[in-house]
Amino acid sequence: MSRSYLQKFKLLTGHVQNFLRISTFPPMATTRRKFIGHTAFSLSAWGLSPAAKAMDGNVPQRLRAVCVGGHPDDPETGCGGTLARLANEGHSVTIIYLTSGEAGIVGKNAAEAAEIRMAEARAAAKIIGAKPVFAGQIDGAGMVNNEWVDKLHELISREKPDIVFTHWPVDSHKDHQCASLLTIQSWIRHSRKFDLYFFEVCTGNQSMIFRPTDHVDITTTREQKKNAVFCHQSQDPQGIYASGSCNHALMENFRGLEADVPAAEAFIRAGQTLHFG
Repeated sequence: MSRSYLQKFKLLTGHVQNFLRISTFPPMATTRRKFIGHTAFSLSAWGLSPAAKAMDGNVPQRLRAVCVGGHPDDPETGCGGTLARLANEGHSVTIIYLTSGEAGIVGKNAAEAAEIRMAEARAAAKIIGAKPVFAGQIDGAGMVNNEWVDKLHELISREKPDIVFTHWPVDSHKDHQCASLLTIQSWIRHSRKFDLYFFEVCTGNQSMIFRPTDHVDITTTREQKKNAVFCHQSQDPQGIYASGSCNHALMENFRGLEADVPAAEAFIRAGQTLHFG
């Protein structure tokens, strides 16, 4: 790697971290006062703020973000507010849906369900300001093999991402696990050159053992996210927001309390350094 390229890469990495590093704190900071103290400090680093621009006196490069989800509605539900913030601030956002939701509508065959759910995903992506891409796996039959490692790596590589979001791999749904593991393989093949963040969905029912390293304040994009999720009418969006098994309204409120903001989304950053003592 040339010196000039290395300097450029380090600078871009700094911009990415300033954009997304909303709350990174040592796991041992367990008291609420310490917890909120770390969070409040790093919340100020969100976005292309004057402070971030002042790092080198230049406007930061336009970032490229990719989100890989198991089904139509997963990216919107897990990190739609964050994706909307990225898009609203002028960055490129691509959503890759591993499957097209073929098994997701009772009374519809696979082709009919896929047609409906892909249309819903396109409408949701438009609200967020993202480009939708459908990888081509089948809902309920997620696969992790050499062929699909290559395929998803190619789809991600085309976008030349600076930031990638995907499911936390400890999840009760196999398709979510597959999306996560395939994305991790692409991250490794890219020599970890993009920042990788894991999001949560229906925590406790689907995502499990989720201990965030970062929070994004989605107060300004919460309604935009909700409008995107409600494009998925076939998936009972009201239930996504308020059911006993998947209450994302409660999750957004709780993550907001953690970050001392009205509403937030939480993430685990790959490669997070553990702190002891």
